[in-house]
Amino acid sequence: MSTPVIAIRPTSADDVPAMATIEALAFSDPWPARSFHELLLHPFSRMATAVDESGGIVGYCIMLRAVDEAEIANIATAPGVRRQGVGAQLLDDAIAAGTADGVVAMFLEVRESNTAARALYSSRGFVAVGRRRAYYRHPVEDALVLRRDATAFE
Repeated sequence: MSTPVIAIRPTSADDVPAMATIEALAFSDPWPARSFHELLLHPFSRMATAVDESGGIVGYCIMLRAVDEAEIANIATAPGVRRQGVGAQLLDDAIAAGTADGVVAMFLEVRESNTAARALYSSRGFVAVGRRRAYYRHPVEDALVLRRDATAFE
């Protein structure tokens, strides 16, 4: 499969309904739309939206920043573009933005059973540094805490 041509741009309030739809399809315990709206107003959040050639929203990434650290709080792609590189493009965009802003460590949580996501994160220099027991609901599952240092590929 080839990687679809997408553009990554800052998220707007108009994007939230499509993001909430993707969220509901991607996660068993989805964030409500109001969470996306609230994060748009948060001064330390960076929200990026992936848009396909027709202007349709096919994914998003939310990064929260605190001083020189960042967390990928949420990343998801639409079912029709999964495993086609859209998530990788969103993650690479977040890493580049964090690096440009002086982030020295980036964190995220991932379901232990999500081998596809774990492989993507590993390919970008994320390593497991902890575990959050019973972090996820529906079904209950541990989260692995992953960290990527700015020097991961130096």
